[in-house]
Amino acid sequence: MRLPLVLTTFLGLACLSAGCRSTSAVPSPETQDSGVVDAGITDAGVAVDDAGVTVDAGPPPEWTLQSAPVQVPEGMGGEPFDVPRSLNIPSGMSVSVWARVPGARFIAFSPEGTLLVSVPGQGKVMQVRPRAGQAPEVTQWAGSLGRPHDIVFHERDGQVWVFISEKNRVTRSRWTAGETTRGTAETVVSGLPDASLPELHGAYGHELKNLAVDSQHRVYVAIASTCNVCLSDTTSDPLRGAIYRWDWSGGSRELFARGLRNAEGLAWEPGTDTLWVAVNNRDNTPYPFDDGTGQYGQVIPEYVDNHPPEALTSVRQGGHYGWPFCNSNPDSPSGLKHMPLDRDYDMNPDGSKADCAALDRTDQGIQAHSAPLGLTFFDDGELNPAWKRGALVAYHGSWNRTERTGYKVTAFPWDLTTHQPTEEVDVVTGFKNPDLSVWGRPVDVALAPDRGFIVSDDFAGALYRIEPTARP
Repeated sequence: MRLPLVLTTFLGLACLSAGCRSTSAVPSPETQDSGVVDAGITDAGVAVDDAGVTVDAGPPPEWTLQSAPVQVPEGMGGEPFDVPRSLNIPSGMSVSVWARVPGARFIAFSPEGTLLVSVPGQGKVMQVRPRAGQAPEVTQWAGSLGRPHDIVFHERDGQVWVFISEKNRVTRSRWTAGETTRGTAETVVSGLPDASLPELHGAYGHELKNLAVDSQHRVYVAIASTCNVCLSDTTSDPLRGAIYRWDWSGGSRELFARGLRNAEGLAWEPGTDTLWVAVNNRDNTPYPFDDGTGQYGQVIPEYVDNHPPEALTSVRQGGHYGWPFCNSNPDSPSGLKHMPLDRDYDMNPDGSKADCAALDRTDQGIQAHSAPLGLTFFDDGELNPAWKRGALVAYHGSWNRTERTGYKVTAFPWDLTTHQPTEEVDVVTGFKNPDLSVWGRPVDVALAPDRGFIVSDDFAGALYRIEPTARP
C-alpha cells in the first residue's frame, strides 16, 4: 500500500507477549557460488549478548494478542459471518466488520477520510464514506475499468490526484473532497502487458499491477511475472518481474529494478524516496544443492515449504534481486536478514545465466508462501509507543504449503538509524479454522484517519476495523 498523505495517531497505547518470527527447518548447506557459508550481516533489531552472540531484539515485552469476537453490525451478517467469528488482535483493541465489499483488494484513504477500494474482479472501484453513528455508505466510485488494483493519492502543487492501476494502464484524475463519482480521468501509462498478449494465450497469473508516485512526481509500476519461473519474462519488452518508472506525463520510461517475481504493496519509507515492496517468490523450487544427499533437482515438500522466502525489501535503481535465476537462502547464519542467493536449479544450475553472489540481497525475508500483498508504513508510534516507525504487511496466505501459513497482518518495527526492519510481530491472526481451512484472506491494510486501521479481505468480502477500545 501507500504512505498516507497525513499520518495521525490512532493507538498511542501499549499493547501486550512475544510475537512470532518466520523460521526455516532445513539445515544450511554451503552456497554454490562461493563454496562457503555466508557469515551474515548485522542488521537493525539485532542485539549482541555478553558472549558476542547476536540475538534478535524482539518486540516490546508488553506486546500480546488477545482473542476478540468480530462484531458484525446488522445487515452485514452473511457468510462467513453467519456464524460467530473471532480474531487475535492487540490487547486493548476491538475488531468489527466495518463494511462489506465483495472482492475487496487494495485500499486507500483520501485526505478527508473517504476510503477507495479496488474490486478487480468486477472492474470497479468502490467508495466507503464514514457516517456518524451508523454504518458507512458504500457506493461505486468508478466502473468499466480493466481489473483495477492499486490506488494512490498524491498531491502536486496543491492539487490532490488519485491514481488507479489497471491491467494494461495507469490513469489519474483530480480528487475533489466529497465527490461521489470519479471525474475525468487521463491515461498516464499505457501499453502495459496483460493476458491479451498473443504469446500468453490468455493466461497471465500476475496480471494485476501495483504502483507508487515519488516526491518528484514520478510514477512507478510493478510488472509482475507471467509464470512461476520462466525465461520469456527476462527477454520481453517491457521486462516482466520488474519495476519501471515514468515521468509525470507518462514519458521517459526507464527500467528501475528487476528480478522481483511479483512485487506488491509498493510504499515509501516515510520522509524518503526509498521504495519498499512486498514480494511473492516462486513455488515448487527443486533442491539446488548437489551435496551427495540424493536430493539434487528433486521437488521435496520439506524443502519447498520454506524455500525461497517471500521478501520485504527496499529497491534501488538498477538493482537485480534474483528471479528467476537465483533464490534467497534463509538457512545461513544471517537467518532471514540479507540472505545470500542460491542458483535456481531450473533456470541457472551452472551459474551461466547469473552470478548469484553479485546480485542484490533482499532486506528481510518472510516465511515462504505467505503471499504478502498490502504494505503501509506508520511513522508516529501508532501501533505501539515503543515503535516510532514501522511497516504493516497483509499476508494473503499459502495455497500449496504442507501446513498453511500466512493469513494474517504483521508489523515490522523500524530502526531509524539503519532504516531497516527489526522483528516480525503478529498484529491480526485467526483467519484459519481448527481444521486448517480458512474463512478470511487479508489483502491490504490502511491507517484510519481517526485512529485504528482497516484491513481488506477479498475472500470474506469484508473490511475490518481494528481500533482501541478506550479513547484518550
